[in-house]
Amino acid sequence: MKQLWAPWRLEYIKGPKMEGCIFCAMPSRGQDQETRIVHRGGRSYLVLNAFPYNSGHLMAVPFRHVAFPHELDDAELIDLHRMVDLAIKVLQEAYAPDGFNIGMNLGRAAGAGIEDHLHIHIVPRWAGDTNFMPVLADVKVIPEFLDATYVRLKEAVEKLENKPSR
Repeated sequence: MKQLWAPWRLEYIKGPKMEGCIFCAMPSRGQDQETRIVHRGGRSYLVLNAFPYNSGHLMAVPFRHVAFPHELDDAELIDLHRMVDLAIKVLQEAYAPDGFNIGMNLGRAAGAGIEDHLHIHIVPRWAGDTNFMPVLADVKVIPEFLDATYVRLKEAVEKLENKPSR
């Protein structure tokens, strides 16, 4: 039997369930730290994934509720891709990863957990970041609490926003 202690999960399991679309509800609440919204753009935002593949796993999400990229207008597409670019810069500043996995899961069959609201995953990667745990135990270890990750990424956003542009 596999046993892994993750007491923070109980908060999620017993906590109130959000009705409707979580990606629409989070920004409308205006509680960015609680919802872990790292940055808001004009038409999209960056949010920390609550169930990350690696520390720093972000998602770029359009404010408008659409399922596919072709449903966005040009301004929304540009803003969404600017969020992806910002996520890369923020993660480089905060974690100095060796690379990134960036992608979308469009539709349930493609693995989308939330299939009706488009979002782009930005996952930092390091050489050798897959160790024995996922290979032998089918378990992924995330070494940092989400709240600490949120603070680290917010600080990186603020640092980048205060850098003079070239």
